[in-house]
Amino acid sequence: MSGTLVGEDGLERCAWGSAIGDYRDYHDREWGQLVHGDDPLFERMCLEAFQSGLSWLTILRKRENFRAAFAGFSIEKVAAFGPGDTERLLADAGIVRNRLKIEAALANARAALELDEGLSRLLWSFAPPPRPRPVDSVTPSTPESVAMAKELKRRGFRFVGPTTAYALMQATGMVDDHLAGCYVLTELPAAPGR
Repeated sequence: MSGTLVGEDGLERCAWGSAIGDYRDYHDREWGQLVHGDDPLFERMCLEAFQSGLSWLTILRKRENFRAAFAGFSIEKVAAFGPGDTERLLADAGIVRNRLKIEAALANARAALELDEGLSRLLWSFAPPPRPRPVDSVTPSTPESVAMAKELKRRGFRFVGPTTAYALMQATGMVDDHLAGCYVLTELPAAPGR
């Protein structure tokens, strides 16, 4: 991702979010906005993992199907899924049917249930202090996302490497990677460890 563009609506936004439609709506209304809560962050973690190797547009267009298939991304409900649910999910053409990613989502729900501090608190503990918006590009990972991925792996999470962890941080407002000049205003996160 590099640079910003002025759209036909006259607003300057990150180049990737300038196309009319799903990307623009996601860029303008969701990406980089603060997300807290175990289930909402579990949803974002799962969707970022399912996106790995695919276009984010594919995930956006299937998001409602994912929500229906994964019981609204309730950690408790997904953790209770069994082998029959895995087969049901593999047969669901409305989602990305990748056995490793499906099994990771179920394993991640179970790992999230084991967290004393909860998923939200754990993930947000890796948020860096607020920083200036990047000028023209962002990196695919940071020391914080590497540390997050390492800790998640240690705790039994799967399919959440440093790049996926950083995409999660960007999507949920842990970092504000709207480029300098982008009109979208995001809330500043609180200090790490909240």
